[in-house]
Amino acid sequence: MRVIHFCKTYFPDSVGGIEQVIRQMCVGTGRLGVTNQVLSLSRAADLAPFEFEGHTVHRVPLDFELASNAVSVRAIGALARMAAQADVVHYHFPWPFTDVAHFLARIDKPTVVTYHSDIVRQQALLKLYQPLMHRFLGSVDAIVATSPNYLASSAVLDRYRDKTRVIAFGLDRSTYPEPDPARLAHWRARVGPKFFLFVGVLRYYKGLHILLDAVQGTDYPVVIVGAGPIEQELKAHAARLGLENVMFMGALDEPDKVALLELCYAVAFPSHLRSEAFGISLLEGAMFGKPMISSEIGTGTTYINVHGESGLVVPPSDPEALRAAMRTLWDDPDMARRMGQRAEARYWQLFTSAQMADEYAALYRELVARRAPARIAAVPAR
Repeated sequence: MRVIHFCKTYFPDSVGGIEQVIRQMCVGTGRLGVTNQVLSLSRAADLAPFEFEGHTVHRVPLDFELASNAVSVRAIGALARMAAQADVVHYHFPWPFTDVAHFLARIDKPTVVTYHSDIVRQQALLKLYQPLMHRFLGSVDAIVATSPNYLASSAVLDRYRDKTRVIAFGLDRSTYPEPDPARLAHWRARVGPKFFLFVGVLRYYKGLHILLDAVQGTDYPVVIVGAGPIEQELKAHAARLGLENVMFMGALDEPDKVALLELCYAVAFPSHLRSEAFGISLLEGAMFGKPMISSEIGTGTTYINVHGESGLVVPPSDPEALRAAMRTLWDDPDMARRMGQRAEARYWQLFTSAQMADEYAALYRELVARRAPARIAAVPAR
């Protein structure tokens, strides 16, 4: 079974939730006999294909971006050539250029779309894009929603329920490095023994301004790991509020990130817009047995974090509610510990990479088998 993943960006050009998910898909299904290749866009000078954890990464030059929509003319030909040798083409939505490339490359192989998120921010452009979007989604063989919550709350997915199924994202704990004692001691000395942790790319929908507002006037230590387009804006906001209990760490490598996940008291994940469709770093918190605080935005964040079970869920864009939730966890270590234990149990029950890989591999086989009778019927009788 040969599968092509077509995505806007991938390792090593960018590091984020979608990249981590595609990596976990490739590694997990690779163990089940699937040969995976990833085709992505890049600004790098050296675009030679390379092997990465058992799958091959191909990159083509990014020509330009318009409203976050990356475009590459050479990607169309590359997609056509690679799809001709593949059994399944796997797209990752939203990325409007995908729709154009799909039709211009004349893809005639089984196709699946992982529906990562609705389009939330570009509402004016969405009106122009909708006809193409619906033509594309209507043409593919299967759509995957990443949580039952998102399937239930997305007006777009509601239109395609007959071809949509839920496969939750999963992580493989064994792919995360074990931090050595010296590294743990270093971070414990630097950030203290008890702190809230946020990990992620610093984007507009992460709600970090709400977290900063929530901790104003408190002494709860908050460690923010990640870089991104609004990093300086957030630092300026923290300075205006006079926050001395917030530490911006920037982007860290995996061993340091894991060390902080091991050490943190709880995970704070204040994303307030539906652009946060799942929350991989929230799932990482569950995998490391940490209680979580997140917002109810009708997406996978509340599938990962169940209020009162694995953590606390608050209304979005509500600093007072977020502060109250932080206080509740901070003041009750026994409750926090029990919630962390239940969070980890929920990870093992629902969110492992092996489960995700099993379900995607089964879907790939189903799509290929579904096409086979049609191809046989199309062969003229002799």
